[in-house]
Amino acid sequence: TGKKYNSAAANEAEEKINIAIRVIADHVRAVAFAIADGQLPSNGGAGYVIRRILRRAIRYGFTFLETREPFINELVAVLSAQMGDFFPEIKSQQNLVTNVIREEEASFLRRLDQGLQLLDNVIAQTDGKEVAGAKAFELYDTFGFPEDLTALILKEKGLDYNKAEFDAKLKEQKDRSRLANEMTTDDWVILTEGNTESFVGYDQLENTVSITRYRKIDSKKDGVQYQLVLSATPFYPEGGGQVGDRGTLKSINETIEILDTKKENNLILHIANTLPDNVNTSFTATVDADLRDESQSNHTATHLLHQALRSILGTHVEQKGSYVGPSRLRFDFSHFAKVTDEQLQEIESFVNARIQDHLPLIERRDIPFKQAVEEGAMALFGEKYGDSVRAIKFGESMELCGGTHVKNTADIWYFKIVSEGAVAAGIRRIEAITNDAVKAHFAQQEKALEDINGLLKNPQDTLKAVVSLQDENAKLKKQLELLLRDKAKNLKGELATELQEINGVQFLAKQVDLDPTGAKDLAYELGSLGTNLFLVLATADEGKPMLTCYISKELVAEKGLNAGAVVRELGKYIQGGGGGQPFFATAGGKKVEGINDALNAAVEFVTGK
Repeated sequence: TGKKYNSAAANEAEEKINIAIRVIADHVRAVAFAIADGQLPSNGGAGYVIRRILRRAIRYGFTFLETREPFINELVAVLSAQMGDFFPEIKSQQNLVTNVIREEEASFLRRLDQGLQLLDNVIAQTDGKEVAGAKAFELYDTFGFPEDLTALILKEKGLDYNKAEFDAKLKEQKDRSRLANEMTTDDWVILTEGNTESFVGYDQLENTVSITRYRKIDSKKDGVQYQLVLSATPFYPEGGGQVGDRGTLKSINETIEILDTKKENNLILHIANTLPDNVNTSFTATVDADLRDESQSNHTATHLLHQALRSILGTHVEQKGSYVGPSRLRFDFSHFAKVTDEQLQEIESFVNARIQDHLPLIERRDIPFKQAVEEGAMALFGEKYGDSVRAIKFGESMELCGGTHVKNTADIWYFKIVSEGAVAAGIRRIEAITNDAVKAHFAQQEKALEDINGLLKNPQDTLKAVVSLQDENAKLKKQLELLLRDKAKNLKGELATELQEINGVQFLAKQVDLDPTGAKDLAYELGSLGTNLFLVLATADEGKPMLTCYISKELVAEKGLNAGAVVRELGKYIQGGGGGQPFFATAGGKKVEGINDALNAAVEFVTGK
């Protein structure tokens, strides 16, 4: 940064630099170790704590070291060299940590830059010395601009903000969030004493059970529900990315629908909207086999996908999260570049080859964790395991997993990637489908192709026909662009006669029948007529109002006029805003009816009234 630490700080400015350097050194250490341990920055939970710590370090660099480019990530190499022998994770994960911090820095610095522009607009619209607390809160809540940075910038400009109003808005937000998540939970009603619960769902989807305990819960979101614990349940509880089973609980007299299955404190909780009339009888617990089959098809596919990613992209790939439901799967993994179309095709082919190989499930239950790892089982980075684990294997790769899986990869039928993209710094996400979802996808694609062929009058070569249409469309757009430019040139002569001289300024404010690009071209065409022009042109293309302001550079220098300030003020009339350069700026809005008022108000900038 060019700033140096001075232990004998001579003034307040040097002391602030010292503090910033100490804060950054401390915070990068905490953040780096957390990321190396598998905790990535995010918008919730522990990840949000990491993000807040890192953003505080970035703010200190931004404010006191005057940095505008990412630099904190470069300290990871120093940290790794100093502490890598004591904490080997920081060495093995150095690239991941560096890239995650770099992406977080770049993202937050962009947000700070946007926030500064927004704050400048707020200041420009503020009468007096105090910014409304609601405006400061909007910057914080909507745009993520830190409150303390807002306060610091306002102080530098001799301004303040209504802190009480800001705090009131913050409290309102927290109260809304608390009420939305409010839930009351009754005590357990215990029917059978002792630890009598077990899970039998790996081997059977139906079993005779009894209810060992239950409790009532009441939430704003779902209303009154009941959590039931069964003696020997076939229902798989949500875990390892896989959703919980659904199904029924049936006695001689009634059937209760099980809406979801979760796990809490080693208890498997079956969620139902109603409580059986007789909780002491025996029940037949039946898992929805279709939903289970689809979920476990997707779960096995995530394991094959993990193999494919490590084989094709490299062994640096590590699982960072997953969702496995009956309709789709989602897999998050560490990687620092977009996966190319060619690589995606190769990944798909890899997985489908394993499906076609009809690989059987090889499963080992209740083996010591250490033994499983020594025998080659892959433990997910950052995941917590007990002393005894379950290992599953399809082909060459063995992983630790407690989820349900197909008995043979042939049961998956087919694997199809539907999307790939970034979800966080250094983290990519693939979404995919298998089995019946793929069949539905192919049927939909076939129907779409039939519809396209119908619109194109059933050409012999559909692709060639579409390319021909695209070429024709491009030519028509080019012709339209030339026509609009000609129209702008013709308007130039017409509008030149309408210029009014006011206080030595050639002024014109008028609505024109052009699109925004045409209005820009026209403004520059008119601008070539002299060195003292002040133009405001309005358009309403497709019902969207737009104001274009052009001011001769000589007027900007001599009279201190600013096109950006002009459109920000006039934009209020069309319920919008904008900005740009001192000599050219635009503003968009929502209220077409306000165009005339905006044009009428424009003259005040040259009359001074």
